[in-house]
Amino acid sequence: MASGIRSVTERSGEGVGKPILNADNGEELMLVQHDVSIVLGSSRRAPESPGTLYITSRQVVWLSDSDMAKGYAVDFLSVSLHAVSTDPEAYPSPCIYAQIENGTEDDESEDSDSESDDTLNLSKITEMRLVPSDPKQLDTLFAMFCECAELNPDPTEDGEYDWITSADQLEDDDSEGDADPNPAHPIGAKENLGLAHSIVQLQINDQRFEDADEMEQDGKNGDN
Repeated sequence: MASGIRSVTERSGEGVGKPILNADNGEELMLVQHDVSIVLGSSRRAPESPGTLYITSRQVVWLSDSDMAKGYAVDFLSVSLHAVSTDPEAYPSPCIYAQIENGTEDDESEDSDSESDDTLNLSKITEMRLVPSDPKQLDTLFAMFCECAELNPDPTEDGEYDWITSADQLEDDDSEGDADPNPAHPIGAKENLGLAHSIVQLQINDQRFEDADEMEQDGKNGDN
């Protein structure tokens, strides 16, 4: 479930510290980028003082370098869109732009009326901009966003799917029971075996045809 932006006040390690990862859930640190400013909400809001950006296999974490009690994090499951923004009319500095799902049906978001207010209502934030000091870092940041987003596919109402990655996995699943004859799941999920099963069956049949052709050719050679 989308949870939106949340505040981070605890850190691990010495110095400016690092975000606390959920190692029990398999969370891994993927990228660390220094000198990155963050803008939450309206594009007219002034960016926070530069901090350090941490991209993990589960979330994006920004920690202030000047205020040890200030930081923000958002799960990739809550990031509905991310893109490189270089249009000065959209934002003066090149940045990573992300749209955030906050898990509510309320359309009200953080607006320009609170631009001068230092207290953010994080539950209403639906936009985030990450502004690196060096625009050349954008391609690396965007590529890592894409990679980690793929690690966190959108769950359905019934939960996350267990995706098929090989024919052997498909055959193992077939032995456990028949598939739903009327699946309502995306292609690639285990619950939808029709297309994947046909492809695997075609590969098996092709191999049988090749073996039969070899046997026939060997027979002809023996007759000669």
